[in-house]
Amino acid sequence: MTVPSRGTTPGSPAEDRDTAVAAEATATPVAEAESGGAPESGTGTGTGTGASADEASSEAAGDGAGSGATGADGTSAGTATGGEDATGDGEAGDGTRGEAEAAGGEDAAESGGEGKSAADAAAQPSEAEAEIAAQRELRARIAERKAEKEGRPIPAGTKLSGQAADLLAAVRAMESGQAAPARPVAPAAAPDAPVTAVPAQNRPQAPGPARAVPVAPATAPEAVAAVGAVLAEGGAPPSLAPQVTATLGEQAGDALRGDPWLLLSVPGVRPEQADGFARALLGDGCGPGDERRAAALVGWLLERAAAQGHTALTFPAVRAALAERSVPDPDEALQHAITEGAVLVFQDGVEDIDGDTEDDASGDEAAEGGSVADGPAVPVLLGLDRYALAEESLADGLARLVKTAQEASWDEAAAQAPSPSAGELIRAVAGHGLVVHTGGEAARAEPVALAEAARALGLRPVVAAHSENGGRRLGAGAVTVAGLLSGTQGPGRDADGALDLDLLVVLDAPQLDVETAAVLVESLPDGARLVLSGDPGVLWSAGAGRVFADLLAARVCPQLASRTPDPGPLGELVSGIGIGELNQVEAPGKEVVIVPVRDAGEAVHRTVQLVADSVPRAIGVPSGQTQVITVGHGGAVGTRALNTALKERLNPGPGRFGGFDPDDRVAYVPAPGRTLTGSVVSADGEGLRLDCDGVPVVVPRELVDSVVRHGWALTAHQAAGMRWPAAVVVLPGDAAQALNRPWVYTAFGRGERHLSVVHGVDQALAQAVAGVPAAERTTRLRTLLEVLLTPAV
Repeated sequence: MTVPSRGTTPGSPAEDRDTAVAAEATATPVAEAESGGAPESGTGTGTGTGASADEASSEAAGDGAGSGATGADGTSAGTATGGEDATGDGEAGDGTRGEAEAAGGEDAAESGGEGKSAADAAAQPSEAEAEIAAQRELRARIAERKAEKEGRPIPAGTKLSGQAADLLAAVRAMESGQAAPARPVAPAAAPDAPVTAVPAQNRPQAPGPARAVPVAPATAPEAVAAVGAVLAEGGAPPSLAPQVTATLGEQAGDALRGDPWLLLSVPGVRPEQADGFARALLGDGCGPGDERRAAALVGWLLERAAAQGHTALTFPAVRAALAERSVPDPDEALQHAITEGAVLVFQDGVEDIDGDTEDDASGDEAAEGGSVADGPAVPVLLGLDRYALAEESLADGLARLVKTAQEASWDEAAAQAPSPSAGELIRAVAGHGLVVHTGGEAARAEPVALAEAARALGLRPVVAAHSENGGRRLGAGAVTVAGLLSGTQGPGRDADGALDLDLLVVLDAPQLDVETAAVLVESLPDGARLVLSGDPGVLWSAGAGRVFADLLAARVCPQLASRTPDPGPLGELVSGIGIGELNQVEAPGKEVVIVPVRDAGEAVHRTVQLVADSVPRAIGVPSGQTQVITVGHGGAVGTRALNTALKERLNPGPGRFGGFDPDDRVAYVPAPGRTLTGSVVSADGEGLRLDCDGVPVVVPRELVDSVVRHGWALTAHQAAGMRWPAAVVVLPGDAAQALNRPWVYTAFGRGERHLSVVHGVDQALAQAVAGVPAAERTTRLRTLLEVLLTPAV
């Protein structure tokens, strides 16, 4: 493949701009749905956390609570323009992965929809929420055990004691350059801790099915009206009342009067808007140093970080972000937040956030968040209990599987395996309860062979993929993770509430976020075997965490790398990208085609031409089996613009079903992080009827706007875990800043037979492949696993 050299002029900044998380970055508007979707244009501002993040973005925000134009410190908010702006040559500035890929996964933004009011979005319970609700009893058990390990809890409203006091001592030691206390703040269980089965009554219940759900019952009208009155008094849109009530409960009106900054816990509200609301209600009785404001900001920062993939943040990062938000005493603010239980503190490892052990400790290291002792730096992390409990639950569950599995001899089955790599996998699983398997598309046959061997041995195996598309490519019997957990697919659960199986093979494991993984692992019975298989080069999950990468880094179980390469020119191209090389490949059958473009208009034109004419004629792949992948949703060459052009060419119509017509290709997002592709069948009083890879789905009318979009064009994060006979990857000129190696690796790997690249980024493509790795995510899982499963020396 020859990458052409073409100078392109980036367009004007669009609504999506991918950057590392900076001290100041625009945030989601009040009118966005919980999942994070952004409007097409507007102004606003927000903040970052000072930590780098995978898929981080600077979102263009829309109008929200009108009173929030000025911060509590009296400074004016900055602006970020959005929309499909273009330069004179017609090329839009779409230099991003989308208004969502970075801030919480692009699918999360998709579920927010376009033009959907916050009031409508508030009524929609997401599948992720259902899964979290399913863990309540499990969390209670973990919290009880954690309290036993840590000593007495910290009562709300009292001074710090116990482990929290240790944290403050550690922080002060960091700042002074003295040695930190030796005892960790939140230690994991000892490696030799006994493993006990999860009682049936504490096992996670199956979350709701992965399908469109009806709107939740409306909150009491009186409560909504009371909240609306308080919002109006504070200058916020009364239309937010249903969403505020859904978040804060039926006493939200009284709660807001007592603490106006609780408004910041409502998804989409920005600090400037909450400050303006508080100032309107409290007058001179509030200021930037108000303890209520500080506690709300800490929670907002950590929720924002979770949307960018982090499960925790370093103490200095949060402190710096608070200082940038004009909090006069960030340390005191954090102490208050810890006292009130708004944030948890951890110091459970001796390695830095990147996982590299430091040889020396110094004052500089201390300033970066590690305690200064005789050994390596120990980072002090802050996190929300939601993600802390999920990571601890996941680590405990994985350790339980490792320690309860009985070694067996499957040598005969391994000898009959279809490939040496499959035989190695069978032998490894025979002797261990947890195995990690890595490889590309061709390597997926090895876990399938493992499942077949296990079935021949009289065991009960289940193979689960991330999406229906991925499951279909595995053949009959494969399920999706969501279907398995919901009970709509797979073997169901036994009398103890555990999944009724002996072996679970999870493909596309990099797409597992920490909460889904925790539910999945806690659902496995003692003695079951778990194989996590996937390609480590693809984009990480849309949700918080990096489960697969952390497990690989921890090295606490067998890791088998497949020796089965992906075949042909496409396999050669993608394999090279995985090691940082954009190689020229021979493509005699036009397996790889580069289409240079000068501007956004030409990029759209050539994309439509490829899908509608060139690929079907020259390659023999119909338009309906060709998937377009682009860098983001907004801008002149984002998914919206491309879908509009592709619909006009491939399936024109009036859009009488809420903007859709029969045979329209669609992307259906039942929950943040999950995208199902399909087509419109019809519509009736119940809603929009879809066919998603052979699975019939009915989307209620009231949810169509927020969870269904046209799907001829997707973003790379949406397309992860899926493949099509042909793929057209669109790289407009302003996409250069959005590109990194995992994005290119994922996008270029979606085509089975053919890949066309609409190329307008000049040398930025090769530079991204060679030198721009995935942005790091701050997580605790690796350290927890190492403590639980690494034998003491």
